[in-house]
Amino acid sequence: MTTAVERDLSHLGIRGATIHFNLTVPQLYEAALRLGEGRIAQGGPLAVVTTPHTGRSPKDRFVVEDEHTRESVWWGGFNTPISPEVFENLLTKMTRWAGGRELFVQDLFAGTDPQYRLPVRMITEMAYHSLFVRNMFVRPSEEELSSHQAEFTVLNLPSFRADPAVDGTRSETFILVSFSRKMILVGGTKYAGENKKGIFGVLNYLLPEQGVMPMHCSANKGKEGDVALFFGLSGTGKTTLSADPSRVLIGDDEHGWTEHGVFNFEGGCYAKVINLSEKAEPAIFRTTHMFGSVLENVVLDEQGRPDLHDGSLTENTRSAYPIDFIENSDPSGQGGHPKNIIFLTADAYGVLPPIARLTREQMMYQFVSGFTAKIPGTEQGVVEPQPTFSTCFGAPFMPRHPAEYAGLLARKVAESGARVWLVNTGWTGGKYGEGQRMSIQHTRALINAALSGELDRVEFVTEPFFNLAIPTSVPGVPSEVLNPRDTWADQNEYDRTARKLAAMFRENFKRFQDGVSPEVTACMPDHG
Repeated sequence: MTTAVERDLSHLGIRGATIHFNLTVPQLYEAALRLGEGRIAQGGPLAVVTTPHTGRSPKDRFVVEDEHTRESVWWGGFNTPISPEVFENLLTKMTRWAGGRELFVQDLFAGTDPQYRLPVRMITEMAYHSLFVRNMFVRPSEEELSSHQAEFTVLNLPSFRADPAVDGTRSETFILVSFSRKMILVGGTKYAGENKKGIFGVLNYLLPEQGVMPMHCSANKGKEGDVALFFGLSGTGKTTLSADPSRVLIGDDEHGWTEHGVFNFEGGCYAKVINLSEKAEPAIFRTTHMFGSVLENVVLDEQGRPDLHDGSLTENTRSAYPIDFIENSDPSGQGGHPKNIIFLTADAYGVLPPIARLTREQMMYQFVSGFTAKIPGTEQGVVEPQPTFSTCFGAPFMPRHPAEYAGLLARKVAESGARVWLVNTGWTGGKYGEGQRMSIQHTRALINAALSGELDRVEFVTEPFFNLAIPTSVPGVPSEVLNPRDTWADQNEYDRTARKLAAMFRENFKRFQDGVSPEVTACMPDHG
């Protein structure tokens, strides 16, 4: 391991700490093992356990309310205000706590487009976190590293816990974002996803001011360079469906859309691997057996082999790996304007069709609604799928009003002429517990038909509850699967469930009606 030095963090008030700057992957493995943070699994990945936090803690996330954010942040929901005094008090406590400890620093970029990327510095107490962010963000060249000047800093100390009665937090766990200080403070949780999503939220705040659309989506492109975007919350299939052997992967989770095209925010992938199939998803499966990958909360057997079917720690098992671990990925992390946009939803009610073509107004309505089901383990306390409406398919990470993002997306779609599709990767033949999960083979066939233009040549019909246009035939997919009502044994029960879900859509959209056009509001589903 390189010699540790004590320097360069005194401006934050951190003194006397042993600081390791920009360690390599082998060096971080050595440190993580020495500190007892994990073990090496068969094949070489570093396996770690983050209990009790095996998912994000969105209710513990706060944004500092000051002159910079008071009028620009959409307060309420996931954007909970906290005072500058609370932030400064916790920053002082954390920097004192860090004194005399061992810290790991990585200087990185968020974004592959040099014009819009954000230089970040990640200061972590855990070597595994340093390896995680090194995988997940864009790694500078040696020349870029020598001149790297961070514009945003993350300080993550899992061993530091807040005192809610004194510190003004909700619990011992906290994620505090200050756009004035250009810092994120994280404490009380070992779950590494907070590092990644914290910076994603920062980009979602900063980029719209530059006319860039930030998106919670994966992206890939075909042999002709045709780009497809896959929007959706964790667990809906963004990573899996974008890792297509016949297409080149741009990125698996977070992107920006500029006047030139799309670019990846990240330098890696953070794939959910519970029940991962080597046959169905060989590219991602390989990463779970590679040196340099981080396996989060994946159970190992007595021989150290990852058991991807064991969800005893959490359903939210993950593999974090550099994007070049996927053989057919684009090292530039960039692509042109998308030709197809796919909204992924995991409908736990089993009501929505496996694929539907959206009009411009329906696209706006579905984007603002952001319907899906929370998948077990992706957040603390979620143990079974729960219907949720997450505006822009990423409400926890969107500091601004949904209308800003929806307006930006609408303009980009109008300028590019992209086609927009709604794809249900959730349940069919009944609701959760009664039906079954959509076949990934069928979903891939449907998406391939959309991307190839094959669906332009088939007949569509309009279903009665959500007024969605659904194809009557798709090669490789049984026709009875295409209309969800036909998959239910009791079609009257389907009608009752569809009315219930339609009513939920209508109730949720009431809070957005004043901010959208009457044409978009008219896309609210009927009660049937």
